[in-house]
Amino acid sequence: MTTQSLPESADLRAIRYRFDGPVAIVELHRPHRANAWNGTMHGELLAVMRSLEQRADVRAVVITGTPPTFSVGGDSQALGDHAERGSYDTGLADDTTRPGGDLREEFDEDLSWMFGYRLPIIAAVNGAVAGGSLALVCFCDLRFGSASAKITTAAPKLGLPAEYGLSWTLPRLIGTTRAADLLLSGRVLTVAETADWGLWNEVLPDGESTLAAAVSYGHLLASTTGPQAVANAKRQLHEDVLRGNPAASVAESKQLLDSAMGTAEYREGIAAFIERRSPNF
Repeated sequence: MTTQSLPESADLRAIRYRFDGPVAIVELHRPHRANAWNGTMHGELLAVMRSLEQRADVRAVVITGTPPTFSVGGDSQALGDHAERGSYDTGLADDTTRPGGDLREEFDEDLSWMFGYRLPIIAAVNGAVAGGSLALVCFCDLRFGSASAKITTAAPKLGLPAEYGLSWTLPRLIGTTRAADLLLSGRVLTVAETADWGLWNEVLPDGESTLAAAVSYGHLLASTTGPQAVANAKRQLHEDVLRGNPAASVAESKQLLDSAMGTAEYREGIAAFIERRSPNF
């Protein structure tokens, strides 16, 4: 894998990032447009995520929005341009490289690359989220939400189909019946109203506590779990959704167990367990 240099935050127009120890916090950052999604944001997110994935000192990535909004979805100006042109344009260069390393075909697309990404990706939905930005949230591995944040697929009210794989992710996260509600109506709900739908790992009182909870979970992973173990478990999780073969899943897990037991990561984990101390991965 070719090492990518991390773009200077000051040079980015629609994305910001910072570090809280081993947890990278990536912000969708167009506050003057309620963090609306456009080609610049998309391209910059890919560039930042590519470089973060290759850093050994990063153990988890939290994606959030510059307060008070997560992202209202597609920028209205861009949507108007699509209408005038009569076709869809991602705003990305044809040679744009997605993160995710050696992707399997099913993960080699916009947003679906997140399933092939080495590091766990945690969404901190600190405010309103809509359309394609909701799709981004659904492709994250874990999701924390602010109770009052509004969510909507938005698309049917704009005369559009389900966006960016929402027809694939939502039924698997919340079931077909509830997914149909969101995808067909485009009605606006709050995170609190969907708290028991299976979409959220935790619902918090406000945006600030939501981000804090997501970052805290990232630190939990960094301080208590082996990095290769987490990368393997994430890959197994997402690939087994596609595999549909429990015997093959068991067989692969046995191979991974055999490989893992020869690593320093495993030796440290066992030593920490026996000595009743925190592991030093």
